[in-house]
Amino acid sequence: MSATTAPHEHRGVLSQVSGYLAMLVVVLVIALPLYWIVAASLKERPDIYTVPVTWFPDPVTLENYDGVRHGVPFLDFLRNSVLITTVLTVVQVVLGVLSAFALSFLRFPGRTVVLLFIIAALMVPSQITWISNYALVAQLGWRNTFAGIIIPLAGVAFGTFLLRNHFVSLPTEIIEAAEMDHAGALTLLWRVVLPMSWPTVIAFTLITIVNEWNQYLWPLLMADDSSTAPLPVGLTQLQDAEGFTNWGPVMAGTVLTMLPVLVVFLVLQRHMIKGLTAGAVKG
Repeated sequence: MSATTAPHEHRGVLSQVSGYLAMLVVVLVIALPLYWIVAASLKERPDIYTVPVTWFPDPVTLENYDGVRHGVPFLDFLRNSVLITTVLTVVQVVLGVLSAFALSFLRFPGRTVVLLFIIAALMVPSQITWISNYALVAQLGWRNTFAGIIIPLAGVAFGTFLLRNHFVSLPTEIIEAAEMDHAGALTLLWRVVLPMSWPTVIAFTLITIVNEWNQYLWPLLMADDSSTAPLPVGLTQLQDAEGFTNWGPVMAGTVLTMLPVLVVFLVLQRHMIKGLTAGAVKG
């Protein structure tokens, strides 16, 4: 018996080792650039360009972070990013939940057609619509305004598709029991569907926060100055201000830009993974 189980145990150990090595490679590929950005933000200017590369800042300095404050109105860009991300997240989550609920539980003519349009919207790159959106926003006089940045980005095709797939995977017995108790649509949504769907809603919320926090090209087209531009646009202005010979403040600005969303992701990553896998198998 031991002779027959030994090869299986050996293959199991090799599989585990291979898995750990693969994870290590992935972590190194992701973590090394991030570490270099953080280390470069703490180095003095000449140390950033030394060859061979020095991986540890010596001495450690915070002058690059001070350079961010003097190079661009960083707090204005931060305020704009928080405002744009918060509004877009609230709008997309609310609209995504309501539209997914309607497509899952309400019966109305053309429901399948609406779902097909949503799926088609997922297949079309958003950049294709920017020319027409830009012309419309300019005609409305919304350039360099928060409305011009936010409204064209408020589409919820991905959220509707993700949440709808989860809603239809919920146990039908619970839904039918609520309907037999004469629960209305809002009662069914708030007291039955959402309590079973919070992980997926949190996952969609986190994805939305990350996506909207990192929006760059559309705000770059819409914003003319720091009154409406978000942090990614501010980093471009910081790079222009510092030139291509002083990357220290740019690295410091990058660290400050990614830090808030990184904290949010680390706090909610467990809910995100659980939410994205929920509904994969119908209960």
